[in-house]
Amino acid sequence: MKTASVPEKTDLFLGEKHVGTMAPYRRSLTAFQYSPSWLQDGYAISPFSLPLKPGVQIPRDHTFSGLFGIFAGSLPDGWGRLLTDRLLQQRGIPPETVGPLERLSLVGRGGMGALEYRPAEDLAIRGSTGDLDLLAAECRKILGSEKDGDAAALLSMSGFSGGARPKIILQDSSGEWLVKFPSPGDPANIGQMEYDYNLCARECGIEVPEIRLFPSGNSPGYFGVRRFDRIPSGSGIRKVHMATVSALLEVSHRYPSLDYSSLMALTWQLTRQADQVLRMFRLMCFNIFAHNRDDHSSNFSFLHDGAAWRLAPAYDLTWSSSMGGEHATTVAGEGRNPGMEQILQIARGAGIRETKARAVAEEVREKVMSHLAGYLKN
Repeated sequence: MKTASVPEKTDLFLGEKHVGTMAPYRRSLTAFQYSPSWLQDGYAISPFSLPLKPGVQIPRDHTFSGLFGIFAGSLPDGWGRLLTDRLLQQRGIPPETVGPLERLSLVGRGGMGALEYRPAEDLAIRGSTGDLDLLAAECRKILGSEKDGDAAALLSMSGFSGGARPKIILQDSSGEWLVKFPSPGDPANIGQMEYDYNLCARECGIEVPEIRLFPSGNSPGYFGVRRFDRIPSGSGIRKVHMATVSALLEVSHRYPSLDYSSLMALTWQLTRQADQVLRMFRLMCFNIFAHNRDDHSSNFSFLHDGAAWRLAPAYDLTWSSSMGGEHATTVAGEGRNPGMEQILQIARGAGIRETKARAVAEEVREKVMSHLAGYLKN
């Protein structure tokens, strides 16, 4: 890519299956149409905004720069967006001239989840993971606006991931790992903190992926999590379709707009499984008692295995605040200091018995207070 040019169309694939085609519509929107083959034996990749039906479908507004939310979810934000823009600048391309379809072509086959975009532009060079402390230093250069940061290599290793903290994809004999580095302002032990939070979440009965603390000479370690959108399959890796709540409900994660009552209802609508609703309820309780208030719509996801939807493992669990110090997702309307009254109100709306809800909430609270007291009192 030497200049910004809008593709006439972009084909969407899931593995080797052609899902459909996107094309510009009235300059500022991007239309989508499922392929005939996907209509025969596929499923709705985003059931509320893109039902499985023939014909052209058009986004209702410009919330995601004219894309459907499920496609915008493939685009990196935060760290990944910074790397992409930095690399475009280094190649002499003004980032503001590169539209959403062109950015999807940059993602190509390398994004999070299973969706792939063709034709693909191979903008980045391949980088070696090397020493993690050296990679963390390269990330600090990029975050500090230094021009000599290796944006190309870091982008190739990032998996086009988003979020505020720098991260890379590391592959070893046990699989693919997403490894996080500190952002400016993070405490020196941020890796250890996230590791401890995930251990505590597991103790609370919450499904979390396999985790690891990768060694560092400069800190207690870098937090790593095994990718749950990649599953070993035979001699290779199978990609799993993933959709965030932001993508499914077509709401931006940048603005608080959800309540946990909506997440409970969404979980039931997608899965029709009471145990999945209880999993979401348990995660809500953890976020409340562990002061994880950055619980926005992109920090909850669902996976589709080709047959059904299920709640993805929990991720981005650590001490955090959101706008104004309140939960990004309110609890029965309360964002600043939700308690048992709001927790039980959410349970009633979700059809969870009060005795069960209270027992789950108390169990989670006790384990959080026991395992994370040192973080919570600071």
